[in-house]
Amino acid sequence: MKFFSKTEVLFSVKSFTAAMLALYLAMRIGLPRPFWALMTAYIVAAPFSGPTRSKAVYRFGGTFLGAFATVLIVPAFANSPELLSLALALWVGGCLYVSLLDRTPRSYFLMLAGYTAGLIAFPAVNDPGTVFDIALARVEEILLGISCATVVHSLVFPQSFGPVMLARLDNALRDARNWIADALAPHSKGGDEKTSTDRRKLAGDITELRMMAVHLPFDTSHLRWTGNAIHALQERLAAMVPLLSAIEDRLLALRQLGALEEGSRWRALLADITAWAGARKDDQPQDPARLRAAIDALAPPPSRHAGWLELVQLNLAARLRGLVDAGAEAQTLRRYIGKGASGPLPPEARHLPGVPVQALHLDRGMALVSSLAAVIATLAGCAFWIATGWPSGAAVPMMAAVMSCFFATQDDPVPFIKGFLVWTIYSVPLSAFYLLAVLPAIHSFEMLVLTLAPVFLVLGVLISRPATFGRAMPFLFGICGTLALQDTNTADAASFINSTLAQLAGLALAVLVIGVFRSVSAGWTARRLLRAGWKELARMGDGRQAPSIPEFSARMVDRIALLTPRLAMAGAQQDLQAADALVDLRIGLNMTQLLAARHELGRSQAALWALLEHLSQHFEARPRSDAHENARLLASLDNALRSVSAAQASTSQRDALAALAGIRRDLFPQAAPYQPSPVLEKEIR
Repeated sequence: MKFFSKTEVLFSVKSFTAAMLALYLAMRIGLPRPFWALMTAYIVAAPFSGPTRSKAVYRFGGTFLGAFATVLIVPAFANSPELLSLALALWVGGCLYVSLLDRTPRSYFLMLAGYTAGLIAFPAVNDPGTVFDIALARVEEILLGISCATVVHSLVFPQSFGPVMLARLDNALRDARNWIADALAPHSKGGDEKTSTDRRKLAGDITELRMMAVHLPFDTSHLRWTGNAIHALQERLAAMVPLLSAIEDRLLALRQLGALEEGSRWRALLADITAWAGARKDDQPQDPARLRAAIDALAPPPSRHAGWLELVQLNLAARLRGLVDAGAEAQTLRRYIGKGASGPLPPEARHLPGVPVQALHLDRGMALVSSLAAVIATLAGCAFWIATGWPSGAAVPMMAAVMSCFFATQDDPVPFIKGFLVWTIYSVPLSAFYLLAVLPAIHSFEMLVLTLAPVFLVLGVLISRPATFGRAMPFLFGICGTLALQDTNTADAASFINSTLAQLAGLALAVLVIGVFRSVSAGWTARRLLRAGWKELARMGDGRQAPSIPEFSARMVDRIALLTPRLAMAGAQQDLQAADALVDLRIGLNMTQLLAARHELGRSQAALWALLEHLSQHFEARPRSDAHENARLLASLDNALRSVSAAQASTSQRDALAALAGIRRDLFPQAAPYQPSPVLEKEIR
C-alpha cells in the first residue's frame, strides 16, 4: 500500500475534526445518541467542499422528511404491528423507487427519507409515545453532524471542486479532438474493438460530467455560476458522438468506393478540419464559416439520378457541417466557462437552454423491482422480529432496509452487501473494545478524542482512496453504528452481543432477499439497455415519439456510457458482441431528421411513412433478424431514396437524402450500392 499523501491526510484530519466537534456539541447539549452526530459528519464528508455541502443539504432534507413520516406513521398503526410493518416497508420502497428515477446525487434525498423512517421507527415501536422525541433527537444529532462537516470542509483549507470539474471537462474535449484526428486521418480504419471501446469511454466521460455538475451550485469557486454553460458544453460533446461515429463510417465507405484517393479535395478538407479542431488558443485556426463554405462546395447537389457515391458524400457533408457547428459552439462555451471561473460570466452564457437530467435513460422496471425487493426484505425482517419476540430484533428490518437502499443502483447488489457484512464483522472486536472497555474507563472528552484518534484518522485516509473506500467505510460504519445505536452509558456485554447479532442478521437477510428477488447479471442489464434503445427507435418510427435531437442524443449517449462497463463484464457473449449502440445512435439521429423534414417533401411523404413503419417493425423485432423482412426494409429504403431524390430541391430534401443514406449504410453496410431508377409510387408492403 502506498504511503499517505498530503491531500489524504488533510481530508482525514478535517473529517476527524468535524466529527469530534459534532460529538462534543451533541454531548454538551445532552442529546441521547451523540455518536449519530459523529457518524453523520463522516457520511457527508467528501474530499471537495462542493460535494460535501450538497450531500449535507440532501441528507438534512431526507432526514427531516423521514422523521416527519415516522411521526405520522407510528402513532397511526401503533396497535397493529402487521400494518405498521407494511406501512414502513411501503414507505421505504416508495422512496427508493422515486429516488432511482433521479440519476443525480439528489436521489440521496428520497432514498435517505425512506430508510431514516426505519432507523427511527423500529427502535420506537415498543414505546410509540416517545417517537416524536426520538425523531426530534435524531434530526438534531444529524443536523449537528452535517453543520460541523460543512463548516470545517468549507473553511479549513477548502478543496474547490472547480479545478477537478474543469480538468474532467478538458479531458473530454481532448478525447473529442483525438477522435476527430483519428476519424479524419487519411488511413483511419475506425470500428475495431479497441477503437470502439475508446469511443464509448467518451460517452462515459460525458455522463460522468453530467452527474458531477449537480454539485456545482454548492462549490466555493466562481465555477458555480457557470452551470448552464457547462451543461450546454456537455450537450455539444454528446452531439459529437453520433456525428464522429457516422463520419468514420462514411469515410470508410468512400475508401471502399475509391473516392478518397491522394490529393482529392475531400482529403484537403479533412486535413483543414483536423487542424482547426486541434488548434491551440495562440494559433490562428481557420474560420468555421470558411470550413462550412468548403463543405457545402464539395457536397454534391441532390438529383433524381444521384448514385450511391453521391449520397454517401451528401451524408458525409451533412455530418461534417454538424461537427464543425458543434465544435465551434464547444470552443465558444469553453471560453465562457474559463472567463466565468476567474471572474464575471459573460451575459450571453448565463441563460443557455439545456437538456434536463430527466431526459437521460430511466429504467422504471428495474426501479420497481428494486423497491419491491426492499419492501420484501423489510417485511421479512419485521416478520422474523415479531415471530421471535427478540428484544433487539428491531435492528433486523432496519439494517435490511438500509442495505436494500444503499446498493440498489448495482446490477447485482449481493457482492457489495456481502462485503459490507464481512467488514462489519471485522469491526466487531474494535467496536466491543470501545464500547465495553474504553468508554466506561474515560471521564473526559479530551481522553475520548485521544482514544478515537488513532483508528479514525487511519480510516479517514483509507476512505479518501477509491481503492480502499469499499472496505474502510463499512468498517467505520460498524464502529460508529455500534456506538450510535446503543446507550453508551448503560451498555453491557449482553446488550452489545444482542445488538450486533441483530445488525448482522439484518445484513444477512438483505443478502438472501436481494439475491433471490433483485440480482441480475451485467449481460442481462446490457441486453435491457439495448432493448430500451430499440424500443425508443420503434416508437419514433410509428410516430409515438418524436424527441428533440439534443434530448435523443443525450439519452442514447447515456445508454452507451451505461452499456460500456457491462459489455466488458459480460465477456464473450455472442449476441452482445454483435450489438453496437453507436450504430443505433446514428440511426436514431437520422430518424429524427427524417421526422423533422417529412412535412416539407410533398408526395414523398407516403414513401417516408412506409419506411418509418418498416423501421419501427424492424426495431420492435430486435434482436431477431429475418432475411425476408430485411429485404423488404432495404427495398423500402431504396424506394424512399428514389422518391425524395425526385422531390423539389430544398433544404428538407437535402437533409432527408442525407438521413436516408445514413440509415441505409448503418443498417446494410454490406448491401449492394443503391441504384437510382424511376420512382416507385406504390408503397412496398
